[in-house]
Amino acid sequence: MKKTPITVRELVKSVTVDLRLKVVAGKNGLSRVINGSELHRPGLALTGFTKGFPEDRVQLVGDSESLYLTQLSQLERKEALERIFRDTTPCVVITGRNRVSIAMKRIANEKQIPILTSGKAASDVAFLLTNFLSACFAPSESIHGTLVDCYGTGLLFIGRASIGKSEIALDLVERGHRLIADDIVNLSLKPPDIVIGSGPEMLKHLIEIRGVGVINVREVFGVRAIRLQKRVETVVELSDWDDKEDYERIGLQDQYTKFLGIQIPMIRLPIYPGKNITVIAETIALNQHLKVYGFNAAKELNKRLLKNMETKNRIDNYLRWDNE
Repeated sequence: MKKTPITVRELVKSVTVDLRLKVVAGKNGLSRVINGSELHRPGLALTGFTKGFPEDRVQLVGDSESLYLTQLSQLERKEALERIFRDTTPCVVITGRNRVSIAMKRIANEKQIPILTSGKAASDVAFLLTNFLSACFAPSESIHGTLVDCYGTGLLFIGRASIGKSEIALDLVERGHRLIADDIVNLSLKPPDIVIGSGPEMLKHLIEIRGVGVINVREVFGVRAIRLQKRVETVVELSDWDDKEDYERIGLQDQYTKFLGIQIPMIRLPIYPGKNITVIAETIALNQHLKVYGFNAAKELNKRLLKNMETKNRIDNYLRWDNE
């Protein structure tokens, strides 16, 4: 699903620190809704070519657009501005040291379309605004699970309720790793194909241990034990041990699962009393590091076996015809 649209007022409040956005006109239109993450530079529209003009996007006016407007007569400038100040335009952002003319303020106030200014260059504004809006409108979903940063690898533990996800996470935190979210994990998609996990605000830094209750990990273990978000790199599905199940022994066949349409490596891990899942989880994280660097233990073993078979066959063929 997609997140709900945001208003111009929310945009100004959210990116004030990075962009230092100021509202200089059209304050009555701050409740206007932004429906997408794409920005638009209205250069062609100012010159009169409005075919296909995306009027429902945030309009970004940089040095070239501002310089063009200064070259126009008062009437031409008014006509040019009317081409970009449309009924569905959420806001207009003026970048750099470009001044907002009286004519631009007048039309913004009349149509109640906010004009925002930022002292940063147009390229910087475009980059920061696009990143912010992309995060706002990124596909997202919430799942039941526990997300931990283990040796820099985002391990997402899933499985039935009370199977031990929170207990494993707590053990990992005690060993120096970091908790991102417990019980509910919010997943969002970042371009090009990265799934980021975080916890809901209400449950931030909290972990539930049955029989003990809710524990504030930050207060008990300190800030070293938590982080706000992490890329999901490996999914660990915990399941009860089943003697009839044929579990993976070598690891040659990579398994994957999908979240938000993105394939993520998955390991099905059977558990039973006495099995040290924490150490196994750390090993999974380190093994994932090796795979990223191009080393796969299962494939390496397979190469050794094939090489050993080739050597043995060569020796057998040689000795077969040795009659001495």
